[in-house]
Amino acid sequence: MPSPTDWWRSAVIYQIYPRSFADSNGDGMGDLPGITARLAGLRDLGVDAVWLSPFYPSPQHDAGYDVADYRSVDPRFGDLGDADKMIAEAKALGLRVIVDLVPNHTSDEHAWFRAALQAAPGSPERERYVFRDGRGDDGGEPPNGWRSVFGGPAWQRVADGQWYLHLFDVSQPDLNWGNPEVRAEFEDILRFWLDRGVDGFRVDVAHGLIKEATLSDYEYAGEILGGMAPEGAPPPPMWDQDGVHEVYREWRAVLDAYEGDRILVAEAWVQPADRLARYVRPDEMHQAFNFEYLDTPWIAERLRKVIDSTTAANAAVGAPTTWVLSNHDVVRHATRLGYPVGERRRPGIGAGDPQPDAPLGLRRARAASLQMLGLPGSAYLYQGEELGLPEHTTMPDDYRQDPAWERSGHAERGRDGCRVPIPWEADAPSYGFGPTDASWLPQPSSWAEYALDRQRDVPGSTYELYRSALRLRREHRLGDGSLEWVETAPDVLAFRNGGVLVVTNFGESPAGLPAGAEVLLTSEPLTDDGRVPQDVTVWARG
Repeated sequence: MPSPTDWWRSAVIYQIYPRSFADSNGDGMGDLPGITARLAGLRDLGVDAVWLSPFYPSPQHDAGYDVADYRSVDPRFGDLGDADKMIAEAKALGLRVIVDLVPNHTSDEHAWFRAALQAAPGSPERERYVFRDGRGDDGGEPPNGWRSVFGGPAWQRVADGQWYLHLFDVSQPDLNWGNPEVRAEFEDILRFWLDRGVDGFRVDVAHGLIKEATLSDYEYAGEILGGMAPEGAPPPPMWDQDGVHEVYREWRAVLDAYEGDRILVAEAWVQPADRLARYVRPDEMHQAFNFEYLDTPWIAERLRKVIDSTTAANAAVGAPTTWVLSNHDVVRHATRLGYPVGERRRPGIGAGDPQPDAPLGLRRARAASLQMLGLPGSAYLYQGEELGLPEHTTMPDDYRQDPAWERSGHAERGRDGCRVPIPWEADAPSYGFGPTDASWLPQPSSWAEYALDRQRDVPGSTYELYRSALRLRREHRLGDGSLEWVETAPDVLAFRNGGVLVVTNFGESPAGLPAGAEVLLTSEPLTDDGRVPQDVTVWARG
């Protein structure tokens, strides 16, 4: 286990997407009792903590990221008593618990927004959100040209003629973080969950809370996943404004008043690396996901450059680097890496799209995961990646629920493919996700081969690869280690972390290991003469 102090610097944290992890009652929706029942399995896998995506009351227009009540549990998932039991069970197993916090926007069913719609323009209720008069003689045009991340305009007109900002779905009105009442409310929400024993918060859209004061016009698409702005566009006035850092300094003071080293984790799609590092200065957040690493093509030189730049930027502010390859917002890396190297990351994949090379994708994903877990710092795993789970790339479009699908005019299939309930038992209803065949998104028939019971204790399985990697990572204290590059062939990435040599071969020719090296773990078997094949990562000693 990480030391009680600064445990987060080296921790491996497992993301649970509650809808899709485990269903205890057979309604097809994952829930908190289901999570609680499977926590021991995560302890056995070897992770240090879990992060849960939102389980708060919500109309679920954006899979729970449209929060109607931040101090309760959606009945779909259970109740506060179930949350308390889940937290207590995690603690008993030695696991820490991080919960999602969604501060950029609320649901349009939140009591505050309902009050705002009933109140007059300029009222205190409306000042909690970003309401503005429209342009044009009759105010019939949006206040500016901002675009929603999910497609379409970022403004919606209400009955009295004003407009409200929604950088995401129309059902997700943006809060006004210049309002002291908003700031006080979220500090109270932090304390509510800290008092219940959570160990920290993953902060959704951490770079979006503060908008440029004049809401200056900006006609470019509001991209958030995959870059701050389209190539050639000026810096967006809605992302990464300097004022966000004052908010997080205030939050850090709240967390520091509690025992147990509680943490803040930034979901901030910010580049370059030194801008992202501002979020993890000593008096702000503790971690920020390294999305630049996630986005880097499967090319040795490119990966080395990103590892160097992000590690150096974080070190300059005394922070660890937080590595990640998959989450609930991106195509799973077992699928992403099955496409030709250098292709732009896809926003979703459907049956009519070019399909990945699945065996190649899994081979590279295993190598990428072993490389990531060999790096110093913290690492996040997304549920199912330890099974080698791919994206559901042939899901019928009729099942899609991601708002990006509708708002983009069916141009982007969205994120449903990475959110399909995961398989636990090959021959059980819903592959063991729940006691019935019900599943809120359809599971492909091919997933039986990925089920946990087909992989546990099976040498060479992806699950056992992860379990071995996490055990060795802990034994050799790789999370607390340091990085030293080993110069080798251009298509080989090699570094030492303490006494462990990590080698990934990207080239067609097998790569050699130092004479006398003791192999600890390989993502795939070595050649007969002990060399590293293409798309394979090796951990060795000596």
